[in-house]
Amino acid sequence: MKKNDITIGSVYTAKITNRVVPVRIDAENPHGGWDATNLTTKKKVRIKSAAKLRGEYQEGAKAKDAPRATTAAPDAKGKAKASGKATTSKATPTATTPQRGGKAQKGKTGKAPQKKKRTGILDAAATILSASKEPMGCKAIVEQAIEKGLWSTTGKTPSATLYAAIIREIAKRGKDARFVKTDRGLFTAVRKVG
Repeated sequence: MKKNDITIGSVYTAKITNRVVPVRIDAENPHGGWDATNLTTKKKVRIKSAAKLRGEYQEGAKAKDAPRATTAAPDAKGKAKASGKATTSKATPTATTPQRGGKAQKGKTGKAPQKKKRTGILDAAATILSASKEPMGCKAIVEQAIEKGLWSTTGKTPSATLYAAIIREIAKRGKDARFVKTDRGLFTAVRKVG
């Protein structure tokens, strides 16, 4: 509809949320559009543009944009099969559609390709410290981890990140931690006696 075709006090069909309902135009809104009343719910609504209005409301006529009611006919197993345009049931996922919490399967075998697991900085630090005979600082550990190809980063302060992670592990695991703080900023790996 066009803005010039709309008269105050007339009843039109309008798409409100997902339904086409009859609305009565009450007044012009000072911010643009019109103030109206939804005749099915008796609530005030704002029609922001003439594009929301579908046409004049005619009692008993079926609106062309109204959602169709679905009719369910039972199939051979007694379950209802939905027919019609709008349905309330969810579509069943196919093999290539990712499901919640999963990934799409690819390839002829139906299995997703396995990714190589990256080593975390704590694992790399444990490896480096267990090979070292002296306590090391976090900056030296990070440099060796990157140099040996055990770990890579784009962060600005990886040594600070490593320091915080080691301290967190010591606090959380206690005696079972892989690291021991020997001096300020220096750590060693826990030697397994056995």
